[in-house]
Amino acid sequence: MFSRFFIHRPVFAWVIAIVIMLAGALSIESLPVAQYPDVAPPSIAIKASYPGASADSLENSVTQVIEQQLTGLDGLLYFSSSSDSSGDVRITATFTQGTNPDTAQVQVQNKVQQATSRLPTEVQQQGITVTKSQQDFLLIMALYDTTDKSTAADIADYMVSNLQDPLSRVEGVGSIQVFGSQYAMRIWMDPTKLAAYSLMPSDISSAIEAQNTQVSAGKIGAQPASRDQQLTATVTAQSRLKTPEQFRDIIVKSESSGALVHLGDVARVELGNEDYTTTTRLNGHPAAGIAVMLSSGANALATAERVKAKVEEFTAQMPKGYEVSYPKDSTDFIKVSVEEVVRTLFEAILLVVLVMFLFLQNLRATLIPAVAVPVVLLGTFGVLAVFGYSINTLTLFGMVLAIGLLVDDAIVVVENVERLMRDKGLSPVAATEQSMREISSALVGVALVLSAVFLPMAFFGGSTGVIYRQFSITIVSSMLLSVVVALTLTPALCAALLKPVAHAPSNANGFFARFNRGYENVQQRYTGRVTHVITGPWRYLALYGVVIVVMGVLFVRLPGGFLPNEDQGDVMVQFTLPAGATEARTSKVGESIEHYFLNEEKNNVEAIFVISGFNFSGSGQNAGMAFVALKNWSQRPGQANSSTAIAQRAMQALSAIRDAQVFTMSPPAVQGLGQSDGFTFELQATGNTDRGRLLALRDQLLAAAAKNPRLMAVRPNDLTQMPQLQVDLDYARVRALGLSISDVTSTLSSAWGGTYVNDFIDRGRVKKVYIQGDAESRGQPSDLDKWFVRGTDSSGNTVMTPFSSFASTRWSYGPESLSRYNGLASYEIQGIGAPGVSSGKAMDEMEALARALPAGTTFAWSELSYQERLASGQAMSLYVMSILVVFLCLAALYESWSIPFSVMLVIPLGVVGAVLAATVRGLENDVYFQVALLTTIGLSAKNAILIVEFAEAAYQRGATLYEAALEGASTRLRPVLMTSMAFIAGVFPLAIATGAGANSRISIGSGIVGGTLTATVLAIFLVPMFFVMVRRAFPGRRTPAASLTVEPTSTQGEN
Repeated sequence: MFSRFFIHRPVFAWVIAIVIMLAGALSIESLPVAQYPDVAPPSIAIKASYPGASADSLENSVTQVIEQQLTGLDGLLYFSSSSDSSGDVRITATFTQGTNPDTAQVQVQNKVQQATSRLPTEVQQQGITVTKSQQDFLLIMALYDTTDKSTAADIADYMVSNLQDPLSRVEGVGSIQVFGSQYAMRIWMDPTKLAAYSLMPSDISSAIEAQNTQVSAGKIGAQPASRDQQLTATVTAQSRLKTPEQFRDIIVKSESSGALVHLGDVARVELGNEDYTTTTRLNGHPAAGIAVMLSSGANALATAERVKAKVEEFTAQMPKGYEVSYPKDSTDFIKVSVEEVVRTLFEAILLVVLVMFLFLQNLRATLIPAVAVPVVLLGTFGVLAVFGYSINTLTLFGMVLAIGLLVDDAIVVVENVERLMRDKGLSPVAATEQSMREISSALVGVALVLSAVFLPMAFFGGSTGVIYRQFSITIVSSMLLSVVVALTLTPALCAALLKPVAHAPSNANGFFARFNRGYENVQQRYTGRVTHVITGPWRYLALYGVVIVVMGVLFVRLPGGFLPNEDQGDVMVQFTLPAGATEARTSKVGESIEHYFLNEEKNNVEAIFVISGFNFSGSGQNAGMAFVALKNWSQRPGQANSSTAIAQRAMQALSAIRDAQVFTMSPPAVQGLGQSDGFTFELQATGNTDRGRLLALRDQLLAAAAKNPRLMAVRPNDLTQMPQLQVDLDYARVRALGLSISDVTSTLSSAWGGTYVNDFIDRGRVKKVYIQGDAESRGQPSDLDKWFVRGTDSSGNTVMTPFSSFASTRWSYGPESLSRYNGLASYEIQGIGAPGVSSGKAMDEMEALARALPAGTTFAWSELSYQERLASGQAMSLYVMSILVVFLCLAALYESWSIPFSVMLVIPLGVVGAVLAATVRGLENDVYFQVALLTTIGLSAKNAILIVEFAEAAYQRGATLYEAALEGASTRLRPVLMTSMAFIAGVFPLAIATGAGANSRISIGSGIVGGTLTATVLAIFLVPMFFVMVRRAFPGRRTPAASLTVEPTSTQGEN
């Protein structure tokens, strides 16, 4: 017998346990901490810029050119792109789980390089970046002036000049997005003055390029030189200009009279913003911000800490009054949620120990299974380190579940040893040896079954597979370590620590005496009821059939989901004004939103960061976004102060703003899977469907969704059609007037769109120089006539020709932003389910509405919704695979194809409780509930194994089926109840969780508590019946297997 060696060599057993604990303790220091593992698939972001281009122009000349090269990429799942009228293109390629982000980045970079030569010169000049960056924001760092002496431009310039580059180089940062801009040298041209001097914008650009340049003049005395050369020195000449005054002195033209025309004569020169796209405020103060996006595969918590440490290095050097705030910080939720699970872990340990003491009623006996807890848990940390995992909520959940399971083995050993000492009068050593002969196979069987339940989870792919693997490896490793401890250290401790316990007098009045009398009364009634069930099974078979029907009905009606939404400590507000709205109008709406949160929700709000000119739909003067940081969870007790409740109240109140569409939203359940919660639906064009037709069908779909009571906040994730001034050039007329077409187009581009020329030096930092028409020359359509193009007449004389001579204008509507998905024109639609409607049901509704559209479209899901659809298709396969593997393990254990059915039939008894608990509490059939269901399957089988093992042993010894079933039931009732109650006690803190991350804990805890209750209460009555029925149907041989050889035991249970 394997355990006999350790019973007589306890030091050896202790050495094994100590080595396991040391390995785990040393591993803890090296394990990173995270909310989740790398659940989000790796993504690569491509960014390009074409200043002044429309969304249409960008899509046709940049986006599609790059997309067409994205072929042959290993592991590519899907790619999406957006092109907006601010001149920015973003293409995101998402890869399958397990793809190396570095390899993917190199492959994408190579594909982009192949497309570069086909891109416009302006795009190549701006540069194309390829980063392994997620799309959503890890955190936003806001810089503001508490004294209000600095303008937003001053703050932004300081931030960009001092913080942008250091933060972008922090390890783990994929990319950053700046809200605000540094200074640039702005040359605001006056078309009237230009025409008076026969100048065009191209002349201004050429003059700046020629006179604002760095000259490399070499050295005096550089080799080769004469042998008598006595001096060598570096020669310096003109360098880049630094001040507006120096730029005003640039000579743009020399008159025939010798007079010089300077830049200041035809343009206004100043230090202005490099970019005027956005304006920002923090709690009413002018501000600037930097959003940090995580690199694919990086640790969010460690990256955020490094970013904050880098910012802290600069705080002492900041101008007086400058303060740093973090209006969005995903890591606060990560830290608090992990701390909550750790606290739950210790609560579970305490409750399990109390339950063990209640049943064992002996400090020595309680100590033995309690010792197994640190040994197994520390050992599990060692296994996590070997597999390269992290300490995250999933692995900690697995450990909480494992606590109740890992003490089961030790409890079974201790309980059986005490029973043998009490009932047979054996010494501790003899009782331990006898006990291990009786139950070793049961211990191994339970470990195999529980491992079989969870092991298939480790082989599933996608984001769901990553979640499954965390649970699988954690629980399976805990189970295997637990059975090792139960076969080595636990029997050694039993033999050394346990003492024979005399029967308590029947008239004793202590708590434990009363408890034991109550238990004996329960056991006697139980034995009688089991006898009744075995001898008259038909009524109970009907009850079993009802259980199966109820289970099936409730399971089918359970709403689907992926991961529960959590109160992550922040709320986001996206607002969009009507087409053509100016930045001033957008800022006014932003101030109204800011006022609401700082006044109506002042007890819940820490800070609010408002951006005008940007939201998740794109960039434009009519777009806006607000990030609201809520106070700590401990300062917002109650459901009324949760982020969901705050967002719902804000949505209702802010809907009164007539000048804007306002939507409140929460962050996604998983970092890297979208910008917000809810679904992400892609409506794609097929065949010959053009943009106009696709837009009409999208609006038809949105109208149908608005009428659907099961959907809420369904909105297009793009900016509305904007008014566009179409300039029609008559190229024949241009030629007839002796004008150059390139001069015409460059003049138009520089005058109204602005042109980057080169760089200058500002306080030691290189910044950009732009030329553009002054505001008065580009405010109205008629201002086009103020601009002239230089040409020559038939006599060769210089002539300045106004645009009105060869151009006309007309109004039209066009897209402010355009999106594509997998190379097809698309419109992205986001939304959520109405209160009480799960995300899975909401997605079903959207699919039904999309299928009702006329021909010409197809649809797809992206981001979190893509993973949810993938997960829903895997769940049933997972259940079937786990049940099949359990059956095969039992068949191998019992060397029988029939006996396992007496164990497998108990599974519905646990599943019905899990489904009933989820239904009562309004939970979804999400990934956490699926793990709870698998755990319930394992626990149900475990309880059945403990009974069937002893019943089969008795039957092999010659007992009748009724006697064997009754012996197995009565003998194992106490350990079954004790292990089940211990497990429920360990998991119960999850079911009643509050605070950060509570919804995830509730989802998994409720299912397990409900399933374990029904699996225990029903199984202890029905498993003996199943054993009798299966054995009667398949008698088999009565030849005891070696693993089932046990000594005769009392059928009367404990007294």
